[in-house]
Order: sequence, then structure tokens, then C-alpha cells
Amino acid sequence: MSKMVREYIEIDNIASLEGLIEKLQDVQASLPAEASADVKLRGDDVFGRQLCISFMRPQTDEEAACEARYADAYRMSREKELERLQQELGAHFAAPQGLRIVA
Repeated sequence: MSKMVREYIEIDNIASLEGLIEKLQDVQASLPAEASADVKLRGDDVFGRQLCISFMRPQTDEEAACEARYADAYRMSREKELERLQQELGAHFAAPQGLRIVA
């Protein structure tokens, strides 16, 4: 199973109801079949409001390759930070094998 990624589509500057309906139909047609989209109204009176549509989609091969390039560096940075905290606290805690540390 591939990792799922949250995708966002923002709709702003719609002048008419017909334009909004047309744009929403275009967005709906472009969504993956299994996508369960959420719609939220974001913004305020000062900076304007916009509809924000979010949905989950499978991670692309290109995104997975990019993430894999940095996985070791990220893991090493987390281990370094854990070591620094352990020295600061004066205690040593060993993470169980197979435990994934996330930030």
C-alpha cells in the first residue's frame, strides 16, 4: 500500500453562483475515485475568503523517491536530537526496536 498524501485545492475570485458550480464540478471530475473530499471556507473579511477543498490521494513515485532521499538524514537528525536530550536530562532511554520516531 502506498502512502497517502493530503492535497489542497483553493477556489477564490468567483463572481457568480454559476461560475462557482462550474468550478466545483470541474474539481469533482478531477478527483480520484476513492477520494473523500472535505470543503471548508477559509479566510476573513480583511484578506478575503476562499473555499478550500482537501482530499487524500496516493503518493506519486516521484514524491516517494524524493522522500526516500532524505529519510536517512531525517532519521539521523532525530537520533542526534534524542542523544542531546538524553545528555541534557542525564538519563539514557533506549527506543524499542521497530519503533518509529515522528515529529
